[in-house]
Amino acid sequence: MVDRLLERGDEVVCLDDFNDFYDPELKRGNVKKHLEYDRFHLVEGDIRDLDTLSELFARFDIRKIVHLAARAGVRPSLEQPLLYEDVNVRATIHLLDFARERKVDQFVFASSSSVYGGNTKTPFHEDDRIARTVSPYAATKYAGELLCHTYHHLYRIRATFLRFFTVYSPRPRPEMAIHKFTRLIYEQKPIPFFGNGQTIRDYTYIDDIIQGLIAAIDRPFDFEVFNLGESFCVSLSELVEAIEKASGRKALIQSLPKQAGDVEITYADVSKARQMLGYHPHTSIGEGLAKFIEWFEREAYSSR
Repeated sequence: MVDRLLERGDEVVCLDDFNDFYDPELKRGNVKKHLEYDRFHLVEGDIRDLDTLSELFARFDIRKIVHLAARAGVRPSLEQPLLYEDVNVRATIHLLDFARERKVDQFVFASSSSVYGGNTKTPFHEDDRIARTVSPYAATKYAGELLCHTYHHLYRIRATFLRFFTVYSPRPRPEMAIHKFTRLIYEQKPIPFFGNGQTIRDYTYIDDIIQGLIAAIDRPFDFEVFNLGESFCVSLSELVEAIEKASGRKALIQSLPKQAGDVEITYADVSKARQMLGYHPHTSIGEGLAKFIEWFEREAYSSR
């Protein structure tokens, strides 16, 4: 998102704490080229720190907040639920409070397909009832949505939240499935294969997500929620086969029991985003994996 905003001439203030959820040097490498822009301002700090936020909002005239910060990952949230509540819920209140006090024009919140939980009605639509979250991570993301609505209702903050469906890309978090599976294939190590391989995900390539995200930034609705997905489902078994095809390598499989917190399916109905945002996802899983493998061989595997 920062790449796209800077390319088109916007001024961007980025707040990041560079925590150790994964190697901070990877994060610093990702942000390095942004520092070449005079229109990019990096503030190192934690969204839970009110002094940091106060100084940031005093220093910059923030007109739009795009809240992408979160403690991510379903499985780690099972082990550290209080940390996830602190970062994903309490800190979101901090940002909403500053949005209210400074009369920010728009608040865009990154939510997750995980809020649909054990929903059995497919594809998932924004109007579906949310009542069956199955992980602390999912619960905290839905709590963030409720808070956005509350602040919109009480203080008329213009809020849009976007439910991302299994985003993959170059420069990913290392524990994400596609990156992890690819690395293990190249290292000729077994892939931990949880369940029977029939869990289904709506894998969405980063360029399509960014298209929807930028559209949401440029079209500030009073209050809306949108699914951003590819609206095409791939099973875990099919994903591994697609990585094998894109990489030209064979995977080794280690069969394991199903993991707690996993859902059977994610599948986005994106008709609302198509109509109201002009959102048009177009990157097939094969095309997206080819781009990812190209990056992986150039930037990740070649450095070993």
